[in-house]
Amino acid sequence: MAKSNPPFMSGVPELLLLRLLQTREMYGYELVRSIREVTGEAISLGEGVIYPVLHSLERNGSLKSKRKPVGGRTRVYYALTRKGRDRLAKLQGDWHRIQTGIATALESPGHA
Repeated sequence: MAKSNPPFMSGVPELLLLRLLQTREMYGYELVRSIREVTGEAISLGEGVIYPVLHSLERNGSLKSKRKPVGGRTRVYYALTRKGRDRLAKLQGDWHRIQTGIATALESPGHA
């Protein structure tokens, strides 16, 4: 049975999308598959989550999109902008800081 993503995942889709688009442009369903693949299937985000985040990132200037014909139809490919690279750097820094803090808390003995 598929597990649902926990509530603390807020912000993770944006981080993953920006990270995947850092190396090359991709289209929506390709991003959905790639997220599952790069996370070892620990995170599975459907189009209903991915597309609103992509559209929001495009509106704020972090992504740009272009339509390309593929096999008689068009796909929308997304690519990172300079603003998107800056946003990714900030999110990665935030994530590492939080990850370190949580790991420290989980590894330390309880306080009385």
